[in-house]
Amino acid sequence: MELPLFDNFEKLVTERIPLIDVRAPVEFAKGAFPTAVNLPLMNDKERELVGIRYKNNGNEAAVKLGHELVSGEVKAARIKAWCDFIDANPNAMLYCFRGGQRSRISQQWLHEEGYPVVRIKGGYKAFRHFLLQQLESMQGRFRPVLLGGRTGSGKTLLLHELQNIVDLEGLAKHRGSSFGRRIEPQPTQIDFENLLAFDLLQKLHSGYETLIFEDEGKNVGRLYLPEKLFQVVAQGDLVVLETPMQERVQITFDEYVTEAQREYITYFHEAGLTRWAADIRSGIDRIQRRLGSERHRKIKAIFEEAYQIQQNSGDTEKHKAWIEPLLRDYYDPMYDYQLAKRAKKVAFRGDKEAVKGYLLANS
Repeated sequence: MELPLFDNFEKLVTERIPLIDVRAPVEFAKGAFPTAVNLPLMNDKERELVGIRYKNNGNEAAVKLGHELVSGEVKAARIKAWCDFIDANPNAMLYCFRGGQRSRISQQWLHEEGYPVVRIKGGYKAFRHFLLQQLESMQGRFRPVLLGGRTGSGKTLLLHELQNIVDLEGLAKHRGSSFGRRIEPQPTQIDFENLLAFDLLQKLHSGYETLIFEDEGKNVGRLYLPEKLFQVVAQGDLVVLETPMQERVQITFDEYVTEAQREYITYFHEAGLTRWAADIRSGIDRIQRRLGSERHRKIKAIFEEAYQIQQNSGDTEKHKAWIEPLLRDYYDPMYDYQLAKRAKKVAFRGDKEAVKGYLLANS
């Protein structure tokens, strides 16, 4: 009996169809899809043993060993996990790496249990290929606009007030600066590309003709935009958000001190504040060469004083004293130099309300 296959990959994205990934955990960790959950047919050790048997004795012997390893209570537990997921997500589909034996076996077992689940034709490899093709063929499918501005100007805050945005920092789990690392690690490059493809296709499916990106450049932390997509995005007009220094200091303080400390304490508990301080010190040290020895020493001394005051009294306001020179002496000269080279691309500049009005009127 031929069990159902599905290869409308665009529909998998636009309808966010839940997916069961039956690959081993080690495969899933290297890259998966945002709508997928890993409920493997074989765990890593079982897969390794089957792979050795396949190499030494061929496919038939490998399949036989696989059935021996995944039998009895082990088999029942894995089928139950699939059934539970399908009960919660009745439109779920499943896949393995190439849409071959592992997903066929899983699909057959589910069919025998009365769960006629659909299998993705070509599996992970085919779906991943589709997403990469989409990222490479975005030319002409939307009008890109880049939202720029000095560090701390509130670009991310403004983006989140709009609908037609692609939040690269959010997808990459990085704030896009020397201090931009988050507690949660960045996704793999493969996962980032998959997330980005999903986001772009969903925005286009929603009918947006203009998409707004923060002016990040090609890299966000250790991740990067695929070259052809970057070329498309880089063609966009530049809209510059202008924010007074004191407001920029407050925005930076809110994000990198208040919110960041809350995250660190939630994650690391008693050690949270110490870990946060260590990461700030590390960030200041990473830019020592650009700051110069004297400015680096002064900023670090101001930070240590602010941190000591916070430990003694709980008052965090002193942290603003190292944020301002960091913005003025490190970030601003770099940004102004880059902006001067791109002056012809600036389509509009203004404060938050003016920029928001422009973006809404031109989207």
